[in-house]
Amino acid sequence: MSISDHLHSEGDLNLSPRRAAWSAEHIGAETRVHLDADSTVFLHQSLSTPCLNAIEGAEGIYLIDTEGRRIMDFHGNGLHQVGHGNPEVIAAVKSQLDTLPFCPRRYTNGPAIGLAQKLTSLAPGDLNRVLFAPGGTAAIGMALKLARMATGRHKTISMWDAFHGASLDAISIGGEAIFRKDAGPLLPGTEHVPPPDPTGCPFRCGRECTLQCADYIEYVLEKEGDVAAVIAETVRSAPFIPPRDYWHKVRAACDRHGALLILDEIPTCLGRTGYMFPHEHYGIVPDMVVIGKGLGGGVMPLAALIAREHLNAAMPDRALGHYTHEKNPVACAAALATIAQIESRGLLDHSRELGAYAVDQLREMQERLPIVGDVRGLGLLIGVELLDPATGARAVDAAEQVLYGCLRRDLSFKVSMGNMLTLMPPLTISWAEMDRALGILEASIEAVL
Repeated sequence: MSISDHLHSEGDLNLSPRRAAWSAEHIGAETRVHLDADSTVFLHQSLSTPCLNAIEGAEGIYLIDTEGRRIMDFHGNGLHQVGHGNPEVIAAVKSQLDTLPFCPRRYTNGPAIGLAQKLTSLAPGDLNRVLFAPGGTAAIGMALKLARMATGRHKTISMWDAFHGASLDAISIGGEAIFRKDAGPLLPGTEHVPPPDPTGCPFRCGRECTLQCADYIEYVLEKEGDVAAVIAETVRSAPFIPPRDYWHKVRAACDRHGALLILDEIPTCLGRTGYMFPHEHYGIVPDMVVIGKGLGGGVMPLAALIAREHLNAAMPDRALGHYTHEKNPVACAAALATIAQIESRGLLDHSRELGAYAVDQLREMQERLPIVGDVRGLGLLIGVELLDPATGARAVDAAEQVLYGCLRRDLSFKVSMGNMLTLMPPLTISWAEMDRALGILEASIEAVL
């Protein structure tokens, strides 16, 4: 799939006639005041401003707009694992605000230490060292710098279609045109390879991945000879879900060629796939893993770089992040409460079981609805690919119709790659709520046939 294909993505919905029709039907005078004010003061950019709607409340799996509608949130920017406004997370934040609301650099504090200890206890192997940052993009930047310092090299291998953040270094390794377009010269030495996506595979694998894409990574590692790191999303939230042997081959290739393996699990960590870390599905240990989004419980911005022990020697007299809120006690308290909720409520098991049920239901739907070309899922990370039944081409227009049909029925999700309906509900969703959402989706797909 060409990088230019991403220009027809969710960002284009801002300009869609269907958006105008939906807005005329659903947006009242009070909401219009909010949207007009937002459009007046914020820089306009794809995926952000102008906005779709105005929200005045959020609880559990629901967003509540200014018209009082309760919208099932299967998008959430990937950060609502324990639900919006989780009471335990809110209580932890309020309590921490009363004791220590901020900790300057060069000092430490109990919540930061406790969170670092908890993350290293959860991570496999010798992923024993942690740095925090205010967001995932910043943590990716730290990982890139650490790879350079540890290896003495600067080149990277990353994937087309990937997203690692919107800063200049992150879009250099990223692969989405909507972020790279017109950005000017990007970082040197950022090589790109195809992702493990059988439906868009340049190696013509067909529906079953033959791992030629993994072999190609080793080919590039060998030809370049001096790559610092392979950096990739373990599973992409589109989603792309590689076969198990894929990451084993890539891990071994990195070891043979002296490259570090950095896995970006920012939107997919903490139970989204049914495990705390997606790479646990594959039984490998990366050299670094970057997590974020849901780490702050949907309340505080927080990300973490978790690195293997030997990398601690790479920068004794250098700074990787040095962020003002590096060890923010309030954010760390929110994260500790979030992990406690995931563990105490059995949300890992719930994610695996309910996710498997949803995929089974969607595959039954696929048999009835010829426009559904593929269903894929891992835990509560689920994708429904729409393809033209006659040609097999990506059904981009139909995907947009389905999205707005679902929005009319109060179900929100993301459209990825132009035709992939990406479903990422909170892990706290009930079985009945999942059934309701699947019913809305089926009705909206049937309406375009």
